[in-house]
Amino acid sequence: MTTADGAFVAFDRVQKSYDGETLVVKDLNLSLPKGEFLTMLGPSGSGKTTCLMMLAGFETATHGDILLDGVSINNIPPHKRGIGMVFQNYALFPHMTVAENLSFPLEVRKFGKSEREEKIKRALDMVQMGSFAGRRPAQLSGGQQQRIALARALVFEPELVLMDEPLGALDKQLRETLQFEITNLAHQLGITTVYVTHDQTEALTMSDRVAVFDDGRIQQLAPPDELYEKPLNSFVAQFIGENNTLDGVVQEIKGDTCIVKLDSGDIIDAVPVNVSAVGERTKVSIRPERVEFKSERLQKDAHTLKAEVLEFIYMGDIFRTRLRVAGTDQFVIKTRNAPDQQRLKPGEMIEIGWLAEDCRALDA
Repeated sequence: MTTADGAFVAFDRVQKSYDGETLVVKDLNLSLPKGEFLTMLGPSGSGKTTCLMMLAGFETATHGDILLDGVSINNIPPHKRGIGMVFQNYALFPHMTVAENLSFPLEVRKFGKSEREEKIKRALDMVQMGSFAGRRPAQLSGGQQQRIALARALVFEPELVLMDEPLGALDKQLRETLQFEITNLAHQLGITTVYVTHDQTEALTMSDRVAVFDDGRIQQLAPPDELYEKPLNSFVAQFIGENNTLDGVVQEIKGDTCIVKLDSGDIIDAVPVNVSAVGERTKVSIRPERVEFKSERLQKDAHTLKAEVLEFIYMGDIFRTRLRVAGTDQFVIKTRNAPDQQRLKPGEMIEIGWLAEDCRALDA
């Protein structure tokens, strides 16, 4: 079976159940072009890792087809799929040197000695570990071991690499360094990459597209900026980054705007994204950096709300202000640390507002 759209990787109506009753992956349709860096993002139990393991061949789909370069791989064992794998726990052979670890996938594929040596040197140089060939994994730090695990996945020059939470065990600074190195390497080599994580920042900074999973389904598949700026439902809005929500009822829908009466009695305008009828309950979503203290930038007819300052926190590059607004104590504004930025005190009463296009009416 081949895909009509010429996708390099494709899931066609894939389902997975472990007990014959509960589906952990539900009717998954997903396709990736060659060279894309796709991240599967979601909470524990959302189905993302199961999808990766089915693509690797360590799990079998209960229903549907998984295709690689147009060919169904459902019945092809993992070692014959030609896929590179990187795991969180590195999975390096402790009794082998770094060079021997990298040589192993080449020996399995029957490469000659001189070709193996050449490929090992190139792979180690790619991850800046050229001088570590004679060491054993126990003599390396966690970050160094992860670089070796990455080199081993790349050494036989696969067209597809799968990564399962590869940076989960590393400290923040090292994670950020490796995020950029992995992304740059994947793009330089033109490798198609499927990356699994529950870390939203990792997904947003590394990916060409992100598939947000929940309850065995993709809730939204989009480039990082679209996912953050234009969430399609409340789950995505809440899961990706920080988000303010206000509960209310849709009072009127007119084209690309709707009027929402909040539970507090306040009236606001919003973009109707996941609402379809007047009288429907909704959660309106506004990102903290899109909210402003009342200023000229806000349209004259924009609705503003009264707010009480509960917390004003200095965070270096930004100020984070928590407010009581329209009945909630968890409304947050993030403002840039600038010389003219007003510093607020708890108990102060202020007025806030936002542009209607930054406020999205989503499912309740």
